[in-house]
Amino acid sequence: MRTTSTIPIVFNNIADPVGAGFVESLARPGGNATGFLQFEYTLSGKWLGLLKEISPQVNRVAVLRDATLTAGVGQFAVIQSVAPSVGMEVTAIGLRDSNEIERAVAKFAKVPNGGLILTASALSVVHRGLVVALAAQFNLPTIYYRRFFVSAGGLISYGYDVVEQFRGAAGYVDRILKGEKPADLPVQAPTRYEMVINLKTAKALGITVPPMLLARADEVIE
Repeated sequence: MRTTSTIPIVFNNIADPVGAGFVESLARPGGNATGFLQFEYTLSGKWLGLLKEISPQVNRVAVLRDATLTAGVGQFAVIQSVAPSVGMEVTAIGLRDSNEIERAVAKFAKVPNGGLILTASALSVVHRGLVVALAAQFNLPTIYYRRFFVSAGGLISYGYDVVEQFRGAAGYVDRILKGEKPADLPVQAPTRYEMVINLKTAKALGITVPPMLLARADEVIE
């Protein structure tokens, strides 16, 4: 976008395109860029409920987020607003530095009945191995926003279908090549979400996954 204001750009997997300055609004992007959201912020509140469902004893949650991004602030704000309704105490942990993450998680884990939420950001991907390892080390049930965290040993994820994002982007490219303008194509939120559970990790954490939750899962890793 710094290079051109005329060549059409179609993006996907973007957490907050308005806050990041990529578009003027979701309904009317206004410039030469449009595309697809990772999810709407309201999804963040569902992570708390799922964490409580898979591990009912959890009443304290540390939210790992990048506070320098509008998306990090937005996700944490939604989680904070939902926390009282599910009886959760919420704190925040920054994602800027690996040493900071290790110290903060170790300190948080000293008090029992804790769990973690890893919010969506580039730094979440950068530190994915560290977060999964710390969750195992300190026996902390953790929910993630993408399947690949669970396939790497995480407990549970709930988030958007990545394949759907790319199919949608391809559809927008096709429409633009046929004459439509990015400014007139609204930024779209996902219409399909998937839940993935790792039973091996659940067993290691001493968690018996409720049958009803297993029945709702889109994929179970054993």
